[in-house]
Amino acid sequence: MTLRTLSPLEARVLGVLVEKQHTVADSYPLSLNALVMGCNQKTARDPVIAATEAEVLVAVDALKALSLVVEVSGSRVSRYEHNAKRVLGVPDQSIALLTLLMLRGPQTAAELRANTERLHRFADISSVEGFLDELAAREPALVVKLPRAPGAREPRWAQLLCGPVDMTAQASTVGAEDFVAAGEIAALKAEQTRMAAELAELRALVDRMAGELGIAPR
Repeated sequence: MTLRTLSPLEARVLGVLVEKQHTVADSYPLSLNALVMGCNQKTARDPVIAATEAEVLVAVDALKALSLVVEVSGSRVSRYEHNAKRVLGVPDQSIALLTLLMLRGPQTAAELRANTERLHRFADISSVEGFLDELAAREPALVVKLPRAPGAREPRWAQLLCGPVDMTAQASTVGAEDFVAAGEIAALKAEQTRMAAELAELRALVDRMAGELGIAPR
């Protein structure tokens, strides 16, 4: 089945449903209120958003039309569960990786292995890379390996459920990271200079006190 491109909020809703299935199993399927809270939580999310209940409900309805989300009956409150594995036709390991990419944005294979711990425990990084390579080789591809940023030791991966990755935005992000790193280096150099000056003052004070006491400085 070929899916249309998902909106960022639709991807966030789908990712939250998969995540909460594993992390709060007692509360799953999720109510609309729980789903909104999961979308807007400030930890383990990039970017952090503030979606309204109405906006999340629109996203849910759109995902229902794609069979990616199912509304569960038999409860006074409507509850929702995902159907990602069957619709996308990929194993649990791949669903875990896609979920983290939808919730946290581009990440390295090492970061994905650490962050998917509660969804699936990968044996090693090469195992993560194997599933990523399979997702990238699909037609259409579900993930893409981004060009390695200058100074970075590992390339990052991004999901393609929301369409092609904006490489201009990625370059801007890399530039901002480089600027911060340069600022941190400048701050460290300034601190080093300040400490060297203080050390020189202390040495001068010790030499003066030693002279007053008639002790030969070492």
